[in-house]
Amino acid sequence: MEVELFSSQFFVALFSIIVLDLVLAGDNAVVIAMASNRLPAHLRKRAIYVGTAGAIVIRLIMTFFAVQLLSVPYLQALGGLVLLPIAVKLLRPSHGEEHVEAAETFAGAVKTIIIADAAMGIDNVIAIAGASHGDFLLVVLGLLISVPIVVGGSQLIGKLMEKYPVLVVLGAAILGWTGGTMIVHDRTVGVMILEALPQAAYILPAVLAAAVCGVGVRMRRRG
Repeated sequence: MEVELFSSQFFVALFSIIVLDLVLAGDNAVVIAMASNRLPAHLRKRAIYVGTAGAIVIRLIMTFFAVQLLSVPYLQALGGLVLLPIAVKLLRPSHGEEHVEAAETFAGAVKTIIIADAAMGIDNVIAIAGASHGDFLLVVLGLLISVPIVVGGSQLIGKLMEKYPVLVVLGAAILGWTGGTMIVHDRTVGVMILEALPQAAYILPAVLAAAVCGVGVRMRRRG
């Protein structure tokens, strides 16, 4: 499902990708900071920039293959289902579970940033592949806009999310909506759902977005 360039759908999808990149990048910002905090100040920034550049390249490659795989019957629906617990987890209280060993050399810090980002970025890759509707240009534009913000202002992003929890809720809702959209656009499952209920193209994403937010907010309050 290609998105027409510079159409309203294009900008909505691009906005969704940027929000998802920013909301899901919280853990990755922690990784970047922890991996490089033992380096001298003059090497720390360089390690962050080089490591982040490497992580972006790996992320683009992973997302490119994810976009291709989502055209396989059932896989897009499966990817949509995978996003739902990720969205709920986003709204759970943080317990500081990230443990990344700080590297003492420039090369070690760069390697740690790239490997840790790739391992932790699988949820991000699935989400962005789904939100892009198969348009890789959207993926690239989203990363080009959001990554400099994450690298340059990761602490500010964290503070904004603490001050305005609605930003995290918005990210979770977009994840839930994206999961539902992926399911209804699956070549096999989606066709069956839409044949039974044509309105499901909008109803299912809306229901899943609301369900994710409801479950996540309840868990957050309990936590």
